[in-house]
Amino acid sequence: MWQRSVCVGLLALALGYLCVLGPELPPAALRQLSASLLGTLRRARSLEARTVAAWQAAIVRPARGWARVAVGVNACVDVVLSGVKLLEALGLEPSDGKNHAVLNSRQDLREAFSHFMERGAAAERFFSDAEAFQDIAQTASEHPAAQLYVGGNAALIGQKLATNPDLKILLCGPVGPKLHELLDDNVVVPPESMQERDEFHLILEYQAGEQWGRVRAPAANRFIFSHDLSNGALNMLEVFVSSLDEFQPDLVVLSGLHMMEGQSKEMRQRRLMEAVASISDIPTDIPIHLELASMTDQDFMSNIMHQQVFPLVNSIGLNEQELLFLTQSASGPHASLASWSGIPDVGVVSDILFWILKEHGKTAERASDLTRIHFHTLAYHILVTVDGHWGNQAAAVAAGARAAGTQACATDTIDTSKVFLKAPLEFVTSHTEAPSKISLNPDEPVVHWHREGISFHFTPVLVCKDPVRTVGLGDAISAEGLLYSEVYPQ
Repeated sequence: MWQRSVCVGLLALALGYLCVLGPELPPAALRQLSASLLGTLRRARSLEARTVAAWQAAIVRPARGWARVAVGVNACVDVVLSGVKLLEALGLEPSDGKNHAVLNSRQDLREAFSHFMERGAAAERFFSDAEAFQDIAQTASEHPAAQLYVGGNAALIGQKLATNPDLKILLCGPVGPKLHELLDDNVVVPPESMQERDEFHLILEYQAGEQWGRVRAPAANRFIFSHDLSNGALNMLEVFVSSLDEFQPDLVVLSGLHMMEGQSKEMRQRRLMEAVASISDIPTDIPIHLELASMTDQDFMSNIMHQQVFPLVNSIGLNEQELLFLTQSASGPHASLASWSGIPDVGVVSDILFWILKEHGKTAERASDLTRIHFHTLAYHILVTVDGHWGNQAAAVAAGARAAGTQACATDTIDTSKVFLKAPLEFVTSHTEAPSKISLNPDEPVVHWHREGISFHFTPVLVCKDPVRTVGLGDAISAEGLLYSEVYPQ
């Protein structure tokens, strides 16, 4: 750091000296030396500072923004605390990790938490035993380190959007008294959406390098679990759709489908068909964004992707775990990849995103509305759109990345001393076709490429060194990306 400061000081001195000598130097030589020194001065700034400065220039409001956004249907109160502290408070000893699709006991909780902590990966699971969950939830909520927040993807996206005073937000979901108290005043909750008791979700956080027994977390993340029947049955979906006539939104944001995994297969299939019928009732001139979350049932994901939900929505938000699970569920490109190793390869991610829009997105021959995907992972984001449907996407992807840096560090603006650039400085754009090789320039951090009528916008993330809170980060990213996005009338 001090070397860079000395370098900047010397360059500034050199520029001052040039100003003194200016009259004695030929104009062309003066211009060339000044440009060279200014370029060196720019490069002497940190990669992070250069990225932030470039984002500030790139992040501009769309020509035609949203005024009213309706968000549903999963909402709850998040009880956030250290996973290791809760497991210790429950008297659970460290153990080997094991993935469980559904948690049936404290033993399952212990093994699943170890499994995902060891990978630094986010996950969400249903806890099937109501009485055991209530005991765990009581221990968690009474822990001195526990904090209570707005929870549920829909409520978190609504809460994030509500920080913009020009937006009016409608939130439908199972809203209890505590959640209602926590919501922004700018969020409207229909009376039919209120219920007497809150749904609680337990958010077990861990930090990069944190240890529990032999398990050491390679990155900061969180493990979520609940016994949530209201959200699990999408109880408020019909209320949500019926509220749209009066509210008249410009944009609909939908989340919570993943909560149905706790239902029986028959119940889940029936409810999914009812959900598809309800979503189909939303006027086609209102764009719909679907926010995905952690899932474990490949048949369920395949149903959502194929004949069910994907063709009805215009936009999707997802992370690296959800993207890989999606391609595995439908035998897409790179489906044989068991898990990511470190930072997800940009070319692999790009191939899968391209395949989703090519196979399930809008074309002249296919009756699908899907034209946009916002992919986010710790180190970078990619926005992918079918040409002719969305605008301002360079600003949108940069705004989403900026939101990741500010929210994780709990700062209003990005503090470059608290973040670092983790994205690859060189990458290829595909592994299934002749790729382009891209070198990342922090002075132009939003990179664009094109592939058969589909546009890609990539930008790095400035990763928080000591994250304050990781819960809801993906929801904040998607909300901010949507805020800066513009949909073109068709």
